[in-house]
Amino acid sequence: MKEQHTFVICAYKESPYLEECIQSLEKQKVKSIIKLVTSTPCEYIHNIAEKHGIEYIINTGKKGISEDWNFAYSQADTPYMTIAHQDDIYLPDYTRAFLKYIEKEKKPIIFFTDYAELRDGQVVKNNELLKVKRIMLVPLKSRMFWNSRWMRRRVLSFGSPICCPSVGYCKDNILEKPFRQHFRSCEDWEAWEKLSKYKGSFVYCNKILTYHRIHEDSETTAIIQDKGRSAEELEMYKKFWPTPIAKLLVRAYARGQKSNGI
Repeated sequence: MKEQHTFVICAYKESPYLEECIQSLEKQKVKSIIKLVTSTPCEYIHNIAEKHGIEYIINTGKKGISEDWNFAYSQADTPYMTIAHQDDIYLPDYTRAFLKYIEKEKKPIIFFTDYAELRDGQVVKNNELLKVKRIMLVPLKSRMFWNSRWMRRRVLSFGSPICCPSVGYCKDNILEKPFRQHFRSCEDWEAWEKLSKYKGSFVYCNKILTYHRIHEDSETTAIIQDKGRSAEELEMYKKFWPTPIAKLLVRAYARGQKSNGI
């Protein structure tokens, strides 16, 4: 099965959680190729990769979160891949579920799962934000809507409920690199919006198979505090709604995101 799926870990500086992420990938019930990429090479990352026998690749090209993710995406030679986030945990059934869920689909585009948060070492399975995202994704719990471009665009028109670390990519059906070097905080939402126009399926597993870590140094926390975030969200909402409605949604979305901060 290793020839089917690759985890490519995006490592940045000296994350104290990197090794825990790697260990979760090694514990998968269905084994995958594991690679590690970075645009901030250092002895710390190199030593961890060497310890675990993981291919270590340095991005010497363009830098930035979107370019780092695109670089990671390009390093997978298998038909299916996941960009693993260095602070997060993948539960043992993640890869098995990925391959099982997509095997019946004619043209899967992405696979994604429900998730819980890790805060101060504790798993948080329910809070206001998680509840809202699960409500938004209710239509995609039904397989009958996985191929509906109209339905997934309606889901995305209210925000981005898709957990980025949980997303698996079906490379044969994605004709370009998923991320544009355009946004800092909405680059994943922009990618899902673009892919939502593709013919094929968004495959949703509503089991919690990923733990997303929230801490003061996380990219999620930095993004929430980014003053330019509202402008990006407005641009995204305008892809779906007239400007007056888009502005109202930005305000509502900002209030909901507060529970995702520290």
